Amino acid sequence: MARKPLVTVIDKLIAMDLLKTIFPVLSVIVAILISKKFINILEQAVKGQISSQTVLSIVGLKMVSVAVSFLPVAVFVAVIMVLGRMYRDQEMSALSSAGMGIGVLYHAVLLCVVPLSIASLWWVTVSAPRAELRIQQLIQEDSKSADLRGISAGRFSEYSQGDVVFYVQGIAADGQLQNVFVHTMEHGTSGVISADKGEIRDLPGGRYIVLLDGERIQGIPGELDFINEYFSEYALRLEERGAAIREDRWSVPTSQLWQSDDLQNIAELQRRLAIPLSILILSALAIPLAQVSPRGRVYGNIFTAFGIYFCYANLQKVGQSWVANGDVPVRFGYVWIYALMLLVIGVLVARAYGGRWLFMRVTGRWQP
Repeated sequence: MARKPLVTVIDKLIAMDLLKTIFPVLSVIVAILISKKFINILEQAVKGQISSQTVLSIVGLKMVSVAVSFLPVAVFVAVIMVLGRMYRDQEMSALSSAGMGIGVLYHAVLLCVVPLSIASLWWVTVSAPRAELRIQQLIQEDSKSADLRGISAGRFSEYSQGDVVFYVQGIAADGQLQNVFVHTMEHGTSGVISADKGEIRDLPGGRYIVLLDGERIQGIPGELDFINEYFSEYALRLEERGAAIREDRWSVPTSQLWQSDDLQNIAELQRRLAIPLSILILSALAIPLAQVSPRGRVYGNIFTAFGIYFCYANLQKVGQSWVANGDVPVRFGYVWIYALMLLVIGVLVARAYGGRWLFMRVTGRWQP
């Protein structure tokens, strides 16, 4: 008797269709989510919190961390779309008449999904945290010079919470400021400074704008006691933003989470490990959900599928919250969610193929 090959023509056909569908679906989901985040990033750039050169870098890195989080739902939708099309085009009827049952479908789908799940494990544990950490580093570097970023020729700009107002008539090619006007307010005392030139210098005490060949007038508005002085060089220190990196567990290395006893870190570690497991569970769930009759609805069971997915995603958030708050033992974690999903998969398979057939298949009484 000839030995059945590990990878058949049907396996290759279904696996290739899945790969051709997963990545376009994932691209659409990521594009929708990133567009919303891109608006927020642009808003920060307009406010001067981050530089325009950093915007695209942040968006690209954010795509790396966001894409892996939504890879399970992309696989879930792709399996339903590919198998649902095969049911509507009566390809499944032809396969069934040739003696190919649900086991063939699971073999073909897992042939594509298992390597993808393994790749996502590296993606979510190594690549995504590095991308999040790099985003925070870029924001940190930009925050140091946020007070200087808005300086441009021909407009007034406020710095140091409005205590300093700058006006620069022009900026030379070498970055030197020309015809500078500065208004300062300190402890009720108003100061007006005008200079022919100015430049930005990093001095031991911080970052300064050094004005050259100018005049300074200082006093209290409404009184006649003013100070009028001329200078060849006058340094004005600008407020520099804090340089601490904001704590974000998404950027913590997985090795550090693994060694931590903190419940928040353990919950984050379980969230990362849940992504490759979710790919396997949701793909197994999608196979019975994709079954429709040739005359069935165009979208088949897609609404039921999304209802089950949203329940599953919300249960994951609940489970993560319980672990982080210490409401359940750490080892319990997501196990109850996976057990519930396996029960749902069993019910759906029994509904689609018959409980008696499933019982005979599991007990080994059924012969192909």
